[in-house]
Amino acid sequence: METLNLQTAPHAVGQAADWLADVQLRELAEADLLGLEWEGAYTHYRRLYEIAYQRAMKGNAVLWVAERSEILIGQLFVLLRSAVDPQAADGRRRGFIHSFRVRPEYRGLGLGSRMLGTAEEDLRMRGFRWASLNVARDNPAAIRLYQRAGYQIMGAEEGRWSYQDHKGVERHVHEPSWRMRKKL
Repeated sequence: METLNLQTAPHAVGQAADWLADVQLRELAEADLLGLEWEGAYTHYRRLYEIAYQRAMKGNAVLWVAERSEILIGQLFVLLRSAVDPQAADGRRRGFIHSFRVRPEYRGLGLGSRMLGTAEEDLRMRGFRWASLNVARDNPAAIRLYQRAGYQIMGAEEGRWSYQDHKGVERHVHEPSWRMRKKL
């Protein structure tokens, strides 16, 4: 299990924005899957991470991670093709960003913007023209990030979904969201 050394976080040591130069943005490798659990905080998503990885191996998704000092400090997944919701990700023109997370001690320092820009540029290079995402209505910081990046609210999403956790227990989530979209 990884441990996070908070002394290396930019807030803790008062570092300037150039700490971002030490962050590597790259596609997720299978060996990174347990690192997405963030010392147990997200272990309940283990099966979802495995499913996302399998999608990526089939060419239907791209999974980005941000790594600093051998610790995963951020993640951003892009669904390229969805059989469930082709309006969000059709494999040609529209991609869907999800599971975007930055460790709390690295928020508000430019990492999220850098990760989002990297994912968008990758979509452009693949020929995609639109990116969309859902953001929780009660997450004003994330909404501001997306609006600064050019995303516009397209409508409300009920935000009901379910998944099996790492123990096989069915979990139900209700997270009212805004659907946002940007032309790339």
